[in-house]
Amino acid sequence: MIHKQYEVLRRKQEELLTRNNKKDEGFYNGIFTKYQFPVITRHHVPIHWRYDLDETTNPFFMERLGVNATFNPGAIYLDGKYYLVVRVEGFDRKSFFAIAESDTGVDNFRFWDYPVSWDDMDKEETNIYDMRLVQHEDGWIYGTYCSEKKDPEAEPSDTSSAIAQAGLVRTKDLKTWERLPNIATSSPQQRNVVLHPEFVDGQYAFYTRPQDGFITTGTGGGIAFACCQDILDPVIHEETVMHEKKYHTVYEVKNGQGPAPIKTKKGWIHIAHGVRNTAAGLRYVLYTFATSLEQPAKIIAEPGGYFIAPYAKERVGDVSNVIFCNGAVVNDQQEVYLYYASSDTRVHVATSTIDQLMDYTFNTPEDRYRSLDCVDQRTAMIRHNLTLLKGKPIG
Repeated sequence: MIHKQYEVLRRKQEELLTRNNKKDEGFYNGIFTKYQFPVITRHHVPIHWRYDLDETTNPFFMERLGVNATFNPGAIYLDGKYYLVVRVEGFDRKSFFAIAESDTGVDNFRFWDYPVSWDDMDKEETNIYDMRLVQHEDGWIYGTYCSEKKDPEAEPSDTSSAIAQAGLVRTKDLKTWERLPNIATSSPQQRNVVLHPEFVDGQYAFYTRPQDGFITTGTGGGIAFACCQDILDPVIHEETVMHEKKYHTVYEVKNGQGPAPIKTKKGWIHIAHGVRNTAAGLRYVLYTFATSLEQPAKIIAEPGGYFIAPYAKERVGDVSNVIFCNGAVVNDQQEVYLYYASSDTRVHVATSTIDQLMDYTFNTPEDRYRSLDCVDQRTAMIRHNLTLLKGKPIG
C-alpha cells in the first residue's frame, strides 16, 4: 500500500511544477532577462526517486535516497521543446544525469520517468557530471562530461585526490545512449571539454582545458582548441590554447568553455566561465568572446569583465559565489535561453536574443587591464553621455 504521506507531497510538488515563472522586473541590463524563480531545484526531482512509497517497508515515510542539489545542466532545443540534462547530486555526493522537459523553456520543467544511464565501460569511474550537449552536423547528439576517478598514485591516506577526464556519449533521441571511449589528451587532467557543432577541415573539433591538477591548473590552463579524425577513437595529439587566463581579470585563476559556441552571422559567440580568487574563496562568473566563422580558434571580439555573476540569492548555496553555465539553446525565433546554475545548488534561466548577444559581444569595450586606463575608458563614455544629456531631450 502506498503511504498516505505521498499524496501530501505530490500535491505540494505539483504546485511547484505548474507555477508560472515571470520576468524579474527588478533586474535590467539590456543584455538578458532574468526570471523570478529557478527553473530546476532539488524539489523538482520526482518523489518516487527519493522515497520508498511502500508503507510496509517505509512506515515513517523517510527519504531513503535524498537529493542534495540539481545544477549545471546541458541543454538542447528539439522539435519545439526544451530539454535539460541536469546534474543531480544525491545525499551520498554521487552525481548522475536526468532529463527535464519543458514546452516554454522558463517553467513547468518535469523530469522523465528514469535517470539517464548507459553501458558501464569504465569500472574506475566514480563520479559523472556537467554534460555539454551538442547537436553535431554528422546527425548525432553528443554529450561530453567530466568523468572522475580516484587518483591511483595518491597515498593510501589521501582519499581526496582525483583524476578528471572527458567522457563521451552520443544519442539520437535522448533515450538510448551509446558510451564512447574517453577523449584522450596528453593533459594530466581534462575538464570542461566541449565538442564544436561543425566539422573543421573535415575533423571533429573540441574546446579543451588542459591542467595539471584536479582543482588547480598548474602550468596548464586556458581554453584550448584541438581536433581529432575519428569520434569513435577520440585521440587528441595537440591542444593549442586560444584564450589564456590573465592576471587581474575575472579569469585570472582559470577559465573554461561553457556550452558549445553559438553561431551568428558575425562569428561564433562563446560563453565561458572565469575564476578568480577572493578572501572568501574562488568566485565563478561567466564571460563571452567571439571567434571567426572560418577559424573557430581565432578570437575576433572580447568584451571586458563578466557577462553574468552571482546576484542576490544566487550567491548562497552549497558552494557559494558561483555561477556556472554548460547549457544554452537557440529556439526557432532566434531567442537564446541560457541555463546557469547558482552556487552548485539550483538552475536558473536568462533569456536574450542573437542580436543582443552579438551587440554585447562585439560592441562592449575590451578590458584595458590597468585601473587608470579603465578610468580613461569610462571617462570617455561619461563625457559623451553628458554631451548628449545637455544637448538633446531623452526620447
